Amino acid sequence: MAKKVAGQLKLQVPAGSANPSPPIGPALGQRGINIMEFCKAFNAASQEMEKGMPIPVIITYFQDKSFTFVMKQPPVSYFLKQEAKIKKGSQTPGKAKAGSISADQVRKIAEAKMSDLNAADVEGAIKMVEGSARAMGLEVTG
Repeated sequence: MAKKVAGQLKLQVPAGSANPSPPIGPALGQRGINIMEFCKAFNAASQEMEKGMPIPVIITYFQDKSFTFVMKQPPVSYFLKQEAKIKKGSQTPGKAKAGSISADQVRKIAEAKMSDLNAADVEGAIKMVEGSARAMGLEVTG
């Protein structure tokens, strides 16, 4: 017999460093999810990734207090900041440029994020990534 789903929870957790402190602990605790069990499972699953990389996680929890989770790719903004070698985007996008990024780098990011984007093909994903780059104040060259 299938378990009855009690709900879903979306969190963004740094890779390899999930701990029971806020915001993870309270979010899981109020839903009756075993916090340490999630932290151990998440850290084990994300140990191969760069430490501190923000990982979106969708946790499905069941009425019997068990859970499953799915890890997604880091946000596009994280990849854009890494490729452009900047700390943060422009304070005034459209007016001030924070940096630039090549079309090849945009394609690489789009291919990495393809599984999480709702694009029909890589060209559509590239347009989405370019839009995010412009919103951060990055100039797409090439």
